[in-house]
Amino acid sequence: MWKVILKKGMEGATVRNIAQEAGLSLGALRHYFPNQDELIVYAMDLVQEKVTKRIRTKSEGDFSPKEMVMNVLLDIVPINEEQLIETEVWFAFMAHVKHRKDELPIPEDGVFTVVQQTIHFLDTHGLLKPGLDIDMEIERLYALVDGIAIHALLDPNRLSKKRVIKTIEYHLDSICVDPL
Repeated sequence: MWKVILKKGMEGATVRNIAQEAGLSLGALRHYFPNQDELIVYAMDLVQEKVTKRIRTKSEGDFSPKEMVMNVLLDIVPINEEQLIETEVWFAFMAHVKHRKDELPIPEDGVFTVVQQTIHFLDTHGLLKPGLDIDMEIERLYALVDGIAIHALLDPNRLSKKRVIKTIEYHLDSICVDPL
């Protein structure tokens, strides 16, 4: 499905086109996914599972608290080809189902939750500068991560991996007591 979306957009992501891309008969694919909606929700869940697994793996290593935060944040922004594809597919899904949230079990992207946990983690470990408004820092980091994702997708030549890392480090240095 991801390949079809990348080639033909969501409007081309029909069950027929996806079956053809996968080398399956239409009937075989329809056995598991009777309609496009079920296939879309499954594919959205798959993107979310991949990112969650990657974050969990990277956050369990032997890292300093700040290194762990950087690792987690870099797993939710597109800094490599795989993450760029996931981001493009996710945004295509979200745009496609935007007006159907009441009809479909659309998963939340989880980014806001990760950002909340990140800021609370930094706060709990005494790494945030005193006097910060935690709720505003959550919103600001959430906006930064989402903005980086969108701009890295739309203009990857300008917003390179190095630039993404530097931007996130710069932001964390501005809210933490010690620089990264």
